[in-house]
Amino acid sequence: MKEVKDLVRPCIRNMKPYSSARDEFQGEASVFLDANENPYNKPYNRYPDPLQRQLKKRISEIKGVDPASIFLGNGSDEAIDLIIRAFCEPATDNILSIDPSYGMYEVAANVNNVPFRKVKLDKNFDLDAGKLLQEVDENTKVISLCSPNNPSGNNLNRQQIHKVLDQFQGIVVIDEAYIDFSSLPSFTTELRRYPHLVILQTLSKAWGAAAIRLGMAFASPEIIGILNKIKYPYNVSQPSQEKALEILSDTAPFKKQVARILSERNTLESTMHQIPCVEDIYPSDANFILIKVADANATYDFLVKEGIIVRNRTNVTLCEDCLRITIGTPKENNKLIEALNKMPV
Repeated sequence: MKEVKDLVRPCIRNMKPYSSARDEFQGEASVFLDANENPYNKPYNRYPDPLQRQLKKRISEIKGVDPASIFLGNGSDEAIDLIIRAFCEPATDNILSIDPSYGMYEVAANVNNVPFRKVKLDKNFDLDAGKLLQEVDENTKVISLCSPNNPSGNNLNRQQIHKVLDQFQGIVVIDEAYIDFSSLPSFTTELRRYPHLVILQTLSKAWGAAAIRLGMAFASPEIIGILNKIKYPYNVSQPSQEKALEILSDTAPFKKQVARILSERNTLESTMHQIPCVEDIYPSDANFILIKVADANATYDFLVKEGIIVRNRTNVTLCEDCLRITIGTPKENNKLIEALNKMPV
């Protein structure tokens, strides 16, 4: 395996990072005259901790990952962007991913002028590591995988992921945004085995905190250090850090909500089989299901008229005439079922 330092862009490796006032001082003080802040309007007159130390400590306790291996950002999208900026030379290096999958990988690559290539999953939305690795060339710096995948909802085959981790010489990103709904364990347990691995998670899904935009990346301290080097100084606001700590202070509501969502998912899947316009329901390890209908466009338009918004994925690879449906409350799910049963066939 190549050393991580040899994968970093030279300009990033050699740059001197911006040092904020709060980076230079750690500890307790009563007078702060260093950051040109307004001395009034406490507590929000002060810049937040740029490294979110208290929040990382709590996340470490829940996830079983050392704080030095945790990066926190403005949603997972910030970590996706930073990984590209750290490791991919624009217009030279490239990123490899699967198709279909989460669209922001490609958007972030395009913004950074990094060629983005996709390898089609099989008919069951699963990964063929050999097929993926055949597309790797000398300029492939990052492989992005999403498991459970979006929009299909399934876990990718774990053995195939291990083949990628064992054979690829660059950075492997596994996006686990939906891992809390899955019966399989997180790859965070394998960080020490794979120094080139980056795992993305979020508070936006199972933790019910999409509004605070708190994404997590787990990786070796070396990779985390690189991301911290190039991130904006105060990338996670004080209100977001405080709300995250409040949410994470008690895991019981989280566990209860996840169990409720999984129960509703099972009920919705069973009921969907009885609806005439539904032709297929794909297995899901997430908080949504992908269904195939007779006519996705017509069904989507019909549901909109009924006041129900789902995601039309018919133009996505392997998803012709498919709708992606998030698991809602029992009342919301029943309203969806009622509407679909009224759908003309």
